[in-house]
Amino acid sequence: MTSTPAILAATFALALTAGSAHAAAKPQMEKCYGVSQAGKNDCKAGAGTSCAGTSKVAYQGDAWKLVKAGTCTKIKTPKGFGSLTPKA
Repeated sequence: MTSTPAILAATFALALTAGSAHAAAKPQMEKCYGVSQAGKNDCKAGAGTSCAGTSKVAYQGDAWKLVKAGTCTKIKTPKGFGSLTPKA
């Protein structure tokens, strides 16, 4: 039974290693304006709204959605491409 602490320590070390590998694999995200559907924005969507799910129209220029970094300006909508800054 003297090996129990060693086994626990090894298990803990493996768990920490697996956790850091998972965190490193998480993609970077950025706010992308003008790409969310009505009521599907991630937060603040201009005057009269407070946070997530409050945008009134699809592709609202001042409503943002989190997307994978580097993809925002490649997202095409009926109103144009996504933007890294709010649109009027």
